[in-house]
Amino acid sequence: MLAITANFDFAARDLARRHDPALRRADLWGRPLGWSNFDLRQAPDLGIPREQGDAAVALNKLRPFAGLPIRAMRPFMLEAGADDSARALHCMTQAIYFEAAREPVRGQQAVAQVVLNRVRHPAYPKSICGVVYQGSARPTGCQFTFTCDGSLRWTPQPALWRQAQDVARRALAGYVDKDVGSATHYHAAYVIPYWAPTLVKMTQVGQHIFYRWMGSWGEPPAFSGHYAGRESELSPALLASLDPLTQGRLVVQDQGPPVERKVTLAVAGEVRTYSIIDPPASAGDRARAGSITTARRQPTPDEINRINESLAAMDRGSEASAAVPGSGKTGP
Repeated sequence: MLAITANFDFAARDLARRHDPALRRADLWGRPLGWSNFDLRQAPDLGIPREQGDAAVALNKLRPFAGLPIRAMRPFMLEAGADDSARALHCMTQAIYFEAAREPVRGQQAVAQVVLNRVRHPAYPKSICGVVYQGSARPTGCQFTFTCDGSLRWTPQPALWRQAQDVARRALAGYVDKDVGSATHYHAAYVIPYWAPTLVKMTQVGQHIFYRWMGSWGEPPAFSGHYAGRESELSPALLASLDPLTQGRLVVQDQGPPVERKVTLAVAGEVRTYSIIDPPASAGDRARAGSITTARRQPTPDEINRINESLAAMDRGSEASAAVPGSGKTGP
């Protein structure tokens, strides 16, 4: 293709090379393929390698912690009837056991704090069991992995279960874990979830890295929701629902999250800043699908002149080469 188009005029040569599959590393507007738009109904692939184990640990260490203050939350005091109290304790114990049974007590307390933070955050269910089992009917959408990966088929080890239950009981009686503050998300240090770059990386406790929402909705004043009880009411809609921050639509509240926010990603040696946009729907609500777009910098007049001069020099060189017989390169 390069040999055939070498003597074309500039416009024809550019058109031919634009359609050369071997050169298609970007689309017709120069944007890297796959980085233009994302449908927030699906888990977006940001080009982050799906590494696990030692490689994931090393990659997680490359992204620094935000260094922002970690503010303690208000104590959570469970005030419910006997049935709701028993179910709340059971669901909290399950979350602590299946997520952090082998972690030290400090790591188990951090997991319990995340559950309580979600109960109080306007974006999540208002019961302990609702938070723990949100999305469990979805094969890849459960918020706590044990609720949808088959872990519940295994009988807990009694000693570890009793320890997790003690941590759960203290958390529901007002204990506040100050290590993770207002964290609403976490993941093990040996995995790299797609949503990690879109949240504030707060701290690591044991084998878990903790995150909070960006902006004001990640600060303690935003956690204004009230516990509603009704622990047994796990509706099909709740079991099939998505995390409104990392998977589904953003929830509209009086003090909702910003419609647009910036995210800087460094992948494969390329650093770009993106705007995550949740566009308004016709009914005034926010649309389920959003997009991540990157602003294109306009070239300066000097840059345009240099480009044009370079292209003109290339054209003059091609014309001169075509005018001299035998000037083309030949092989053996």
